[in-house]
Amino acid sequence: MQYLAHVHGDPKGPFSVRPRSTGEIIRRVLRYLRPYPMLAAGTIGCALLGQLAAFAYPKLTRFILDEVIAANRTDRLAPAIGSLLLAFFFRDLLNALRILLNNHFEQNVIFDIRCELYSKLQRLRPAWFDHRATGDLMTRVIEDVSAMERLLIDGTEQGVVAVLGLVGVTVLLFLNDPFLAGIAMAPIPLLVGGAIAYTSTAAGRYRIRSKASSALNALLMDNLQGVRQIKLFGRETHEDSRFSKRADELRACNLTIMRAWATYNPAMQFASALGTVLVLWFGGRKVLAGTMTPGALIEFLLFLNMFYAPLAILHSLNQMSQSARAAGERVFDVLDAEPESTAPLNASNQISTLPERLTGAIRFDSVSASYENRPDAVRSVSLQASSGQTIALVGPTGAGKSTLLNLLPRFYEMSAGQITIDDFDIRQIPLGFLRSQIAVVSQEPFLFNGTIRENILYGRLSATDTDLNAAAEAANAAEFIRALPQGFDTHVGERGVRLSVGEKQRISIARALLKDAPILLLDEATASVDTATERLIQEALRRLMANRTSFVIAHRLGTIRDADQILVIKSGEIVECGTHPVLLSQDGLYARLHRAQEASAADAF
Repeated sequence: MQYLAHVHGDPKGPFSVRPRSTGEIIRRVLRYLRPYPMLAAGTIGCALLGQLAAFAYPKLTRFILDEVIAANRTDRLAPAIGSLLLAFFFRDLLNALRILLNNHFEQNVIFDIRCELYSKLQRLRPAWFDHRATGDLMTRVIEDVSAMERLLIDGTEQGVVAVLGLVGVTVLLFLNDPFLAGIAMAPIPLLVGGAIAYTSTAAGRYRIRSKASSALNALLMDNLQGVRQIKLFGRETHEDSRFSKRADELRACNLTIMRAWATYNPAMQFASALGTVLVLWFGGRKVLAGTMTPGALIEFLLFLNMFYAPLAILHSLNQMSQSARAAGERVFDVLDAEPESTAPLNASNQISTLPERLTGAIRFDSVSASYENRPDAVRSVSLQASSGQTIALVGPTGAGKSTLLNLLPRFYEMSAGQITIDDFDIRQIPLGFLRSQIAVVSQEPFLFNGTIRENILYGRLSATDTDLNAAAEAANAAEFIRALPQGFDTHVGERGVRLSVGEKQRISIARALLKDAPILLLDEATASVDTATERLIQEALRRLMANRTSFVIAHRLGTIRDADQILVIKSGEIVECGTHPVLLSQDGLYARLHRAQEASAADAF
């Protein structure tokens, strides 16, 4: 039901965007054409020259019919045919050059828009992504950019050429025969009225189609990433049904668009054909009356065809503009999103000088934070951690432990209170510097679809092979890495799928060691591994935590016995604080959690 709501335009859904006019979309996208004036001029120039070369066809056809064949001038036939062949050659040569220039122009603009869009995505607040599906964002970067660009490049070239060609041919028609030219203009009101009627309803159809496409891509992305869960629960048939439903919604949207186009396009062609029929009727009568030569009538009809051809192009561009409008709305929805500010929140209180490395003394003073659906995720939390201390956070699921840690690197902003590091308010520390001082090892580490070397070097791209090997040794990862056929150059697969949980954790620890940040945020990494692997990870974590201020979300209470402080979190508040022995002696929530875990461990044996 969630995807269906998005397809039908739920205003609060992740696929919903602010409607924009075609003019706004075109105006904003035109700036992407400005860096390439020569390509734009060359494309349009070749198109216009090719159009001029095409004008020779009606003129030479009339000359051959009236001045060569009718006059029985055999000596003029070869030069006339040669001239016609030369005109066609230059027309097609210019067309080939136009296509080459247009393709370069098109790909350059697509590259620029995609890079800007991706760069903007990288700089948005983490909370922005909480309400967007990955498949939807991929659709915007790949499909929507192409659809929007197509209007710019093809629309600019074909639109300009069509309008100028239309003007030029209209002048030639009236110069040849004003009476027949007036007859040829009779269908114009029908063509204009049809275009207005189509345009007034097309935008909504294309918006719905874009949402349906995004919903399908989002479902596909989820299912590909969760293929093992699908197989584990035997839900292949269920997912076939879900995918078919999304695909059918997209099919229905496309058919709705095609039905409208199937009515609009033939109707416009029929209106154009009316003009040709009327010209044949009245022009034929003039030929029969002897006031017009057959060659002149054919010349006029050929020019008339060149008059209606640009109109057909403009109708096609009208359809393209509606698709591009829907795509542009989705692209600019991202580009207009407020980026994550890398500067201090209050420039007037900006810290003038910062040390190269913070010591990691951290203080929370009455800190509160809220989410859209969690107004009390963290409430009035105060704590203090000296440099090098280990602070453990325990409590029930949903108590606010992860939220508390996410405030330190400012993945989310606090709604009240203050957090300081070395007495510097984190809101006054430049964001890039702040995050450079924090390393994270999560319970489910993320590995990029690259090599082990690339994933570890993500901690410090400039690290040497010696640094790389040292980090792997300290993380207890070197032995299994060297046992792999390609060693550090082994590809880990998407999200590290080719490695075990314990191997991924040790690579994640090696990456954090290479970063060498003074503050460590650790979501206990041994909850899903066997005893032998847990021992290796715990050894690596002890090396990682040495001389660092560490915040540990603890799932196994036995792993935090030596923590300098243990904070028990419940409903966003610290309800107990102390060392392991002290908290056990208080016989509160921590003691109850500890006894429950010990009983569970005893039952396991």
